[in-house]
Amino acid sequence: MRSGFISSGWLVQSRPSHPIARCSGRPWSGASGTRGDRPNHPVYRVRVGAASLRRSSWRALRMKVTASADDLKRQVGYRAVDDYVRSGMVVGLGTGSTAAYAVERVGHKLSSGELKDIVCIPTSVRTEEQARSLNVPLTILDTHSKLDVAIDGADEVDDALNLVKGRGGALLREKMVEVCAKQFIVIVDESKLVPGLGVSGAMPVEVTPFCWQHTLRQIAALPSVAGCRAEPRRTGDSQLYVTDNQNYIVDLYFDRPIADAHRAAAELLNTVGVVEHGLFLDMATVALVAGKDGIYEKRKPGAR
Repeated sequence: MRSGFISSGWLVQSRPSHPIARCSGRPWSGASGTRGDRPNHPVYRVRVGAASLRRSSWRALRMKVTASADDLKRQVGYRAVDDYVRSGMVVGLGTGSTAAYAVERVGHKLSSGELKDIVCIPTSVRTEEQARSLNVPLTILDTHSKLDVAIDGADEVDDALNLVKGRGGALLREKMVEVCAKQFIVIVDESKLVPGLGVSGAMPVEVTPFCWQHTLRQIAALPSVAGCRAEPRRTGDSQLYVTDNQNYIVDLYFDRPIADAHRAAAELLNTVGVVEHGLFLDMATVALVAGKDGIYEKRKPGAR
């Protein structure tokens, strides 16, 4: 690489070697100030000074790009709350780095008095902890089975607003809450928009710990996901990942988009040992998308 480029939100600079910066075979003692002792040579000092300045500039720009990515998440999370949450509502709170900003916004608007008399249902333990830290009133589906709105992120969004969710491990609680909402608002950045589901990473399936290897084999043999690679999710220390519901996750990886997501969803749920899957089909009302030019809405084709 001969120049800087952006990868995963980070600016990377390659620095090709320059003859001045290459050692001539003489030791760099830094004591005599001779041409062979590069650190004390005036040309070398100028070169190093310029290189240090360039590195500082790149670091600052890298931080700026990262901050901008976080700022877009904040903007889309705040926008969802500002546009769709009103006083007196029952609200579903999603899980993930983008959804966390929506939770934050709810907390701030409650504190300022802009929102009143709302109760929220969190979709994970970590969302519950964040909401409690912001003094957001919480409830559960047992007492509030009908929600006015739910706001959450997604791992993939296709043109029909079908989703893959659950790479953060909260898919069961997310689906239980969000399927009960009159409006389900999805908040993402443009990198999550895909031509077909299953192309950008794992499609998670939550399974019972009992005989999970048997269930994994049953899943991999389903006609609708033929050719996928099924792997148990593990933590950084190679332990099996355990969900908030004390279940395991089998991650499915595909070389091409899932041909029939609705068929795959049905076959997965009909597999004994499967608790839930990460295909969220025909659930989203609208997607708020953070793009390079700001926030825009994405709706199903033909929808107003």
